[in-house]
Amino acid sequence: MITIYRWDAGRRDGKWLPAEQFAGLGPEARASNDVWWVDLENADEPEERLVFEQFLHVHPLTLEDITKPRREPYTLPHFPKAEEFPDYLFVVVNPLDKLPSDDFACSDVRPRTRQLSAVLTRNVLITHHYEPLESVKALREFLSKHGQQCDRGPDYLFHIILDAMVDEYAPTLDRVTDRLDDLEDEVFGKPTPQLLVNLLQLKRDVVALRKTLILEREVLAHLTRGEFALIDVREIAYYRNVYDHLVRYAELIETAREMVSDLMQTHLAALSNKMNAIMKTLTMISTVILPMSLIAGIYGMNFKGWFPELEWKYGYPFALALMALTGVGAFALFRWRKWL
Repeated sequence: MITIYRWDAGRRDGKWLPAEQFAGLGPEARASNDVWWVDLENADEPEERLVFEQFLHVHPLTLEDITKPRREPYTLPHFPKAEEFPDYLFVVVNPLDKLPSDDFACSDVRPRTRQLSAVLTRNVLITHHYEPLESVKALREFLSKHGQQCDRGPDYLFHIILDAMVDEYAPTLDRVTDRLDDLEDEVFGKPTPQLLVNLLQLKRDVVALRKTLILEREVLAHLTRGEFALIDVREIAYYRNVYDHLVRYAELIETAREMVSDLMQTHLAALSNKMNAIMKTLTMISTVILPMSLIAGIYGMNFKGWFPELEWKYGYPFALALMALTGVGAFALFRWRKWL
C-alpha cells in the first residue's frame, strides 16, 4: 500500500493523494519545490518498482537492503545503517514490535525488531516497511495538524519518525527492568533450574536489544555530526536530541545486561550453596549413623567364638546404649566444632 503526502510550497497547502495518482508521477514531480512523503507499507514488488525505479531510481544494493524482509522472511531484518549516495541518503533503523504481554522472557511474546528503510532527497522522503509502525503513524498525525512544518524539508520529517521510534524503546526497557527485579527476588528466594532457563532467555533478549541500540546509536551519531549534506545544519539539534535519548537507553540496556550476568552468577552460587547444605546434612546423618552400624555389624557377625556379651543378659541394652552414646558424642562434637 502506498500513501502519499504532498506539501505544495507555492500554495502552502498539504494534502494526501490517492495511490492511483502516483502512477503518473515521475522525476519531474521531484524537480519542484514541493515536499513529498511517500510511505510504502507491506508493498508488493510492482509497487516497489513504481516508487524506486519510476519515481526515484535507487541503487540496486539499496533496493536489495530495502526488500530483504520480503525476500528473506525467515531471517533477521537488516541492521541499522546510514549510507550516502550521490543523489539521496539511505537509512535503515529497527523499530521494536509491540509487546502485548506483561510476561517478558517467560512466554513466546518477546521483543522483536522490524525494519524501517528511509530514502531522503532534497524534497522527498520515502519510508518503506512491511508491518504497521507506530513511528510512521506518529508522522501521519503530525502532518494532519502541522502540515506547514513540511517547509523544513524531509530531514525534519524523518527526525519525527526517529524520535517516535526511539521513544518506543522506553516501555520495553521498563519491562526488562521490572522483569529483572522479579527474577532477583526469585534468585534470592527460591532458585530453581527453570529460573536459570528464564535468565538465559532474558539474557539473549537483552543482548539482541543491546546490539540494535548500539548500531542505531552509531547511525544517529553520523546524522548528528553533519556528515551528510541532506541533513540541514538547523535540524542537527533535533537529531542530537534523539541521539541523547538513544544513548541513555543504550546505557540502561548495558546495565540490564550486566545485571542479568550477575543474577546468573548469583543463581549458580545459590544453587551451589543449597546443594552444599543438603550434602552437609546428609554427611552429618551418615557420620552419626556410621558408628551405630559398626557396632551392630560387630555384634551381628555369626562367628563361633568368644563373645562374652552374647551370653550376658544386659548385652542387648548395652549395645543400644553404646550406639546412642556414639551418636550423641558425634552430634556433640559437631556442635563443639561449630559444624552445625
